Amino acid sequence: MGAFILARVIHVLGVVFWIGGVAMVTTVLLPAVRGFKDPRERVAFFEAVEARFARQARWTTLITGASGLYMLHFLHGWVWIREWSHWWVGAMIAVWALFTLMLFVLEPLVLHRLFRERAARDPEGTFAFIQTMHWLLLLLSLIAVAGAVAGSHGWTF
Repeated sequence: MGAFILARVIHVLGVVFWIGGVAMVTTVLLPAVRGFKDPRERVAFFEAVEARFARQARWTTLITGASGLYMLHFLHGWVWIREWSHWWVGAMIAVWALFTLMLFVLEPLVLHRLFRERAARDPEGTFAFIQTMHWLLLLLSLIAVAGAVAGSHGWTF
């Protein structure tokens, strides 16, 4: 049981760093950068900060995923993925998979180049798109976190 408790602690700390970072970028950094007068400067500054955050997010998503996998295995919770009463388990996995795909595959192999090309043509529109996507990812993440907290404490629909 001690290993399970440690896994849960690691899992929660990973979520705090990862989703907390997404919240900080979305609600603090992006609105502050929006105040830059030069749209190209906005995109360049955001890329520089986002690159540093991406390293942290990669580590925390790996730690969160590994600890979540361990807890799911320990609790024999694989059947929960198919049960509506445990919708939050699937939501957590979906959010984790989306971020993992973004951080490890799409962003380094495709999105970085596409955003750079688009920003050269339309820096204002690119920045607005980045903001919209961050709000969407944050909203999905918060729904999963809220569902996980409520569901893991027995609340169901």
